[in-house]
Amino acid sequence: MRGAVPGLGTPHPLHRRLPAIYGTDEFAGRLLAAFDEVLAPVHATLDNFAAYLDPRLAPADFVDWLAGWLAAETAPGWTLPQRREAVAHAVALHRARGTARGLAEQVRTVFGVRPEITENGGTAWSSTPGGPLPGTEELALTVTVRVSEPDRVPLARLRELVEANRPAHVPCTVRVIVDDHEAPGDDDAAL
Repeated sequence: MRGAVPGLGTPHPLHRRLPAIYGTDEFAGRLLAAFDEVLAPVHATLDNFAAYLDPRLAPADFVDWLAGWLAAETAPGWTLPQRREAVAHAVALHRARGTARGLAEQVRTVFGVRPEITENGGTAWSSTPGGPLPGTEELALTVTVRVSEPDRVPLARLRELVEANRPAHVPCTVRVIVDDHEAPGDDDAAL
């Protein structure tokens, strides 16, 4: 990813490591200067490795590599700040993967809209045994997205995202509803 950068100096020139007898040899100095030019990006990368792993500081091409490495959900046409944000939150989103909250956050991150998620599960507690169980017995998951413009959330891409982030054993239904009034809390533009 990091290529040769014209004029990039090295903090550790090789000619300094030569024995004194060769330190004054002009040919050896020029030969080692060529190696210094090739190795300078390696030194610069290793010296700044922590910055390369921070999506706020990493170079643009490295942010894209990190997105692939972390399986961060991105969409074609995203700006660099949007890709940086996706990489920064990828681990937290993976931690919530398979939950309704995690799925809702993935849809919000990629499309910029809050989905309505209906599922069959539930939790409850009771101090008396034999109480009714929460949720329903039939497994179901419905993801509904309300948008004002039909092209804002492509159904095929939404299905692909839901399939990748839902619990594998739960059948799901995905719907995009064109509505003049989007659900409250929607962002004005897709991320």
